[in-house]
Amino acid sequence: MEYRIRAFVPSDTESVVALWEACGLVRPWNDPRRDIERKATVQSELFLVAEDADRRVVAAGMAGFDGHRGWVNYLAVLPELQGSGLGRTLMAEFEQRLAAMGCPKVNLQVRAGNERVIGFYESLGYSPDQTVSLGKRLIPDA
Repeated sequence: MEYRIRAFVPSDTESVVALWEACGLVRPWNDPRRDIERKATVQSELFLVAEDADRRVVAAGMAGFDGHRGWVNYLAVLPELQGSGLGRTLMAEFEQRLAAMGCPKVNLQVRAGNERVIGFYESLGYSPDQTVSLGKRLIPDA
């Protein structure tokens, strides 16, 4: 099947939120609609969706580059299409766009214990950095 990768547009919001929910990416402390609103204001060209021939959003992800590292967040492919190569295609697009911006390295985070997703990224050449990810909420969503 053919898929078209394109930039996110605001009318994609509910489809993207439903996709993230179907993939188990939404957490109570992160309002996905607020995350979408925030991303729309910063490097919005790095918020991509893939749509099928029926123009249904079947994959999505966000990337960013801070001048030192690139990041990929919220990468999701509809569960019934996982393993189809669509995630690889979307990651390749992010990597190409980040490299074109001069990005020397890409980082991403996977929840501990999610071995299937860790294996997916390892198959793309990613490896654990042996670092600990720390976070602090500055603006609560809930």
